[in-house]
Amino acid sequence: MSVTVRVPAKVNVQLAVGAPRPDGFHDLANVFLAVGLYDEVTVTPADALTVTCSGPDAAQVPLDTGNLAARAAIALAERHGITPDVHIHISKDIPVAGGMAGGSADAAAALVACDALWATGATRDELLAICAELGSDVPFSLVGGAALGIGRGEQLTAIDVGGTFHWVFAVADGGLSTPAVYGEFDRLTAGTDVPAPEASPALLDALHTGSTDVLAKALSNDLQPAALSLRPSLADTLAAGTGAGALAALVSGSGPTTAFLAADAEAARRIADTLRASGTCRTARVAVSPAPGATIV
Repeated sequence: MSVTVRVPAKVNVQLAVGAPRPDGFHDLANVFLAVGLYDEVTVTPADALTVTCSGPDAAQVPLDTGNLAARAAIALAERHGITPDVHIHISKDIPVAGGMAGGSADAAAALVACDALWATGATRDELLAICAELGSDVPFSLVGGAALGIGRGEQLTAIDVGGTFHWVFAVADGGLSTPAVYGEFDRLTAGTDVPAPEASPALLDALHTGSTDVLAKALSNDLQPAALSLRPSLADTLAAGTGAGALAALVSGSGPTTAFLAADAEAARRIADTLRASGTCRTARVAVSPAPGATIV
């Protein structure tokens, strides 16, 4: 018997970042939107915990117990007195180390899959608590759709979305370290008064009404200057997508993937074709949002 769970990538349509806290984290107002690029995680009973991975960038995925999916299985097993003897196979389609929460998505998927395989009877609140222990983005990967995350991003409030949004994601060569990007944010803002993060009313309203034009004006990412400081070439990617007709462009999360909001599906295809030909990114992917969270298939 095996269980397979499909889980989406995310884009941060707003990422407001506060000053560093004593624990080293930052308070956030993080508006997540799940997008239709998916990993699939399959768990099967085995003699020991093992991890395998296939798909684009699979060689960059750790296959030991440091993998977030393995850590999710261990965390659930420990809570229920189970030995985590499973084979976890990750079929990757979410860009690796790209600011789209691929590792977090795999953790949420493994958690849901192991819960079903072991019939633990864990409540949704219990699963979300384990997700929060694993990482700031993991709870959203479980729930999907759209949500505002506060604290370090793990305290979620669901957001109703009134329409479909069309996106293009330009995948960069290599990754960007999230801790390094936050460190650069701290360097760039040192000595300044960093405001407390708050969700943008205009952005939340754009999601509620499904207005692409209003959303385009409201997108923001406080980590973008830091990502561009560490990877200046991303400015060329942003310019190429905007020049191709994107209504708005931003770095996704801590990067280096860049996100482009398109007017419709045809515009998204044109923007993606232009980006692929521009030489400013490795490839470009088209996706729509919102998308459901971790789901057994």
